[in-house]
Amino acid sequence: MSIAKKRRVVTMNGPIDGRGEGLVRAIGPRALTLNIINMVVGGGIFVLPGLIATQLGSAAIVAYLICSVAVALVFLCFAETGSRITRSGGAYAYVEEAFGPFAGFMASILLWFGWNVLSNAAIAAAMVEAIAIPFPVLAEPVPRAAFIITLIGILVIVNIRGVQRGVRLFEFNTVIKLIPLCLLVTVGLGKIELSNLAIAGWPSPQEAGAGALLLFFAFAGVESALSSSGEIRDPQTTVPLGLLLGLVSILFLYIGLQIVAQGVLGGALAENTKSPLAAVAEQVFGGWGGTMLLVTAVVSIYANMSGDMLNTPRVLFASARDGNLPRLLARVHPRFRTPHVAIIVFAAMICAFALTGAFRPLAVVASGSILLVYLGVSLATIRLRFRDGEPGPGSFTIPGGYTIPVLSCLVIGWLVLRLTWEEATGLGVLFGAAALLYVAGIVVRHMARSTGQ
Repeated sequence: MSIAKKRRVVTMNGPIDGRGEGLVRAIGPRALTLNIINMVVGGGIFVLPGLIATQLGSAAIVAYLICSVAVALVFLCFAETGSRITRSGGAYAYVEEAFGPFAGFMASILLWFGWNVLSNAAIAAAMVEAIAIPFPVLAEPVPRAAFIITLIGILVIVNIRGVQRGVRLFEFNTVIKLIPLCLLVTVGLGKIELSNLAIAGWPSPQEAGAGALLLFFAFAGVESALSSSGEIRDPQTTVPLGLLLGLVSILFLYIGLQIVAQGVLGGALAENTKSPLAAVAEQVFGGWGGTMLLVTAVVSIYANMSGDMLNTPRVLFASARDGNLPRLLARVHPRFRTPHVAIIVFAAMICAFALTGAFRPLAVVASGSILLVYLGVSLATIRLRFRDGEPGPGSFTIPGGYTIPVLSCLVIGWLVLRLTWEEATGLGVLFGAAALLYVAGIVVRHMARSTGQ
């Protein structure tokens, strides 16, 4: 019998809850919605309009519509499975519950290391590079290191001192970064030239698919927001509601920014792939608008990091609690009721990669890692339905039986097949290393039990 089956408190149709975690359920619908928006709307949105316009021109909106359908399929799988499994870990917990410890361990490595550690190290370095433009001293090794350690150290202290403090921090950061973006959409709509929005030629299915693939990665982040599921109040209703509100808000924001960018810059948008939104803001607000968007980009990156510092350590905590990682990571602070050791370890790894720059050749595995996590959650949705039946009363149920989870698997599989050779190779190396670590852990535990006997 797997660890997951032993842990199940309510069998068959009821929610699967990890009791006795020692954490505080302080995240409600508003906090979860903002967490999802924060984790998805990151630094990429500030360059995305130019990148997608380079591929599709004024027909970029077609890729948004295709991507919205694909993302909705994945979100629905997260909503159903997240309303059934309410312990910490998010996507890791879903996969582990459905397929056992080995699959869960692999999902946890892909999630917290393959995606979150490397991506946070990358955006931390990018943030410092942006700030170093007005403050050149930060380009020097020692000030740069001190600045990175200080910024991450602040996040560690806030999150160790309580989940509510961490929630308030990312809520504040999220609102601060959304205000300029929403202002740009609102004011920018009155500045657009309708002729710039005319679609000169419709993209081929291959071109539209390539654009949708690019956009799909811009929606990554929902899995991080659900990693703190052990601290979500009434998860059977909060998770589906937060996912729905988050997805709708993100779609409106992304499409609004693309329309304004295309409508204001026209053909020049495709020529600006470094800071297209800053260029739009200069046209809409004047010279100060570009500065405002650059500052917003820095705030957005830090907001992403603050959200990940709340969410990702819960994956390490949950995996350690299940015996897949060292038990030290499962410790809960006696006063603040937070997984303080997991928070510190996660932060230390981000600092190590951000300071050394060693993350750069490894960062290519991030996109493949998150796709495999999404595939695992979609398969887990099918597995749990097959094993336990449909979710019980009070839990969210996807309409249409197995149709949506199967379609989600097909869409993600199609995207996986479009990974580059470099991405696939890096992902294979990470996968192999994680499998060896799992086997090594089993051997060490066996030897420890033998010695104890």
